[in-house]
Amino acid sequence: MPENAPARVRLCPDCDGFPTVAITTGQTNPDGSRQTLTVVCRTCEGAGNVARRPAIAREVSA
Repeated sequence: MPENAPARVRLCPDCDGFPTVAITTGQTNPDGSRQTLTVVCRTCEGAGNVARRPAIAREVSA
């Protein structure tokens, strides 16, 4: 019998694991299908999880 294991990576708090979505614009194509935009989560950059990433060195101006 399979056992359920807890997730090893934490889901993104902003997209809740659904990093890419299609949004309808309300307009239709000549063939009758709807026009859509594909949008990626800004927080996880389309990964769906929040993995620990190395810190990015930023330049600080004085």
